[in-house]
Amino acid sequence: MFAQREYRFVLTAGVLSWVGDYLAKAAVTLLVYRETESVALSAAAFAISYLPWLVGGPLLAAVAERHPHRAVMVTCDLIRMVLLLVIAVPGMPTPLVLALLFAATLANPPSQAARSALLPRILAGDRLVVGMSIIASVGQAAQVVGYLAGAAIAAASPVLALLVTSATYAVSATLVRLGVAARPTEMQAVHRSHLLRETGEGFRMVFGQPVLRAIAILVFSAMLFSIVPEGLAAAWAGQHADDMDKGLAQAIIMAAVPVGYILGGLIVGRLVAPARRIALMRPLAVLAPLLLVPTLLDPSPLVVALLAAGCGFAVAGLLPTANGLFVRVLPDGFRARAFGVMASGMQVIQGLAVLVTGVLADRFSIPLVVGLWSSAGVLLMTVAVLSWPSRASVDAAIEAASGADARDPAPAPPAPRSGSDRPGDQPIDIPGEGQQGAQERHRNTVSAPGRRRAGT
Repeated sequence: MFAQREYRFVLTAGVLSWVGDYLAKAAVTLLVYRETESVALSAAAFAISYLPWLVGGPLLAAVAERHPHRAVMVTCDLIRMVLLLVIAVPGMPTPLVLALLFAATLANPPSQAARSALLPRILAGDRLVVGMSIIASVGQAAQVVGYLAGAAIAAASPVLALLVTSATYAVSATLVRLGVAARPTEMQAVHRSHLLRETGEGFRMVFGQPVLRAIAILVFSAMLFSIVPEGLAAAWAGQHADDMDKGLAQAIIMAAVPVGYILGGLIVGRLVAPARRIALMRPLAVLAPLLLVPTLLDPSPLVVALLAAGCGFAVAGLLPTANGLFVRVLPDGFRARAFGVMASGMQVIQGLAVLVTGVLADRFSIPLVVGLWSSAGVLLMTVAVLSWPSRASVDAAIEAASGADARDPAPAPPAPRSGSDRPGDQPIDIPGEGQQGAQERHRNTVSAPGRRRAGT
C-alpha cells in the first residue's frame, strides 16, 4: 500500500486535515466558553461542525463532482486555512466566530467527497479495500489526537491552537498539490445539468439501484447502533459509574468505539485474506449490535467499554470491504455525489440515534434502552443480511457500471512535461494491470458467496 506514492500523500494530507478539524473543535469550543461563559454557546460551537452535512452535504458533493478532485481538495484546505486565521484574530464577536466556523466546515463535504472519488483512480482491486481500511482506522486515531492536542494547546492559548490548525490545512494543501497527479473530472459535459438536478441524481443512483440501496441499508443500520454507547457515555457514567471516577468512566466508554474501530480496520484489513473478509461480512453485520445486547444486565463501565469496542471492531471489519463494492457498482461520474448522499445519511442517522435513545433514557434506565435498542438492531441486521441481492444481481450491477464507464470514458490525464522526473506528475499505474484488467480481477473477487460490501 505505502509503495503507492499518491496514496501516501493522500493519506498524510487526510490525517493533517482530520487533526485540524478536531483541533478546531476543541479550540473554538474553549474560546467561545471563555468569551461568553455560556455552556449552550460552547456546545453550539462544537455541534455546528455537523450542520454542513445536514443542510448541504449532497449538494456540496455534487459541486465536487464537477471539478478535478485534486483542485477541490486543495481549494477546500486553503479556504479552511484562511477562515481559521480570521477566527484567531483577538476580540472577534462570538456570533461572527460561529459564522466563520460554519463557513469553514462547509469545506468538509466537498473535500471528503473528492478524496473518496479519487481513491479508486489511485488504487485497484483489493488494494482499494485495504487502502480504505487504513484511512478509516487512521481517521479514528486522528480524532483522538486532535481532541487531546486541541484541548491541551487551547488550555494555554486558544489562539495558538487555531494557528496550529490553520498550519495543518496549509501543509495538507501543499501535500495534495505536490503529491497527487492532476486528473480531469470524471463527470462529462453531456451529464451537466442544474446543480439541484445533479444532486437528485446522486440520491436516485444510491436508492434507485437495488445493490446500492442494499449497501446503504447495511451501512445506515451499522451506524444506527454503534454510535449509541459513545453518545450516552456521559449519562451512563453519571448514573452507573459505581466505584469508578465518573470522568474516567465517561472517557473509557467514549474512547472504546474508536479504539475498536482502529483495531478492526487494521486487523481485518491487513491480516485477513480478501476472500475471507468477504465471507466475514455476514457475521460481522449481525455481531455489531449483538455485542451490545448484554448491556441489558447493567454491567460496569469497563464492561460497557469492552462491549462497545467489540461493536466498533465489527463495524470496522465490514465497512471497508463493503466500500470496495460500493465504488465498483457506481459509474465513475457519480462517486462524489453518492459519497455525499451516504455521508449525509450517516450524520443524520447517528444524530437521530443519539437523540432518540437519549429521550428514551430520560424515562427508562440506560441499560434497558441500550440493550433493547441493540436487540432491535440484531433483528434489522438479520433482515438486511437475508435480503441481500443475489450473486447474479451484484455481478450484473458491476458489469453495468463497467459498461457505462466504457461507453463514456473519462479523458486521460494530460501527458507529463518533457523531462519531468517527478512521479507525482503522472498517475500511478500498476505494472501489467490496466483498468479493464483491474475491473475483471475485481469481478472475480466479489463474485464469491457472501460478498456484501458497503460504501461511505
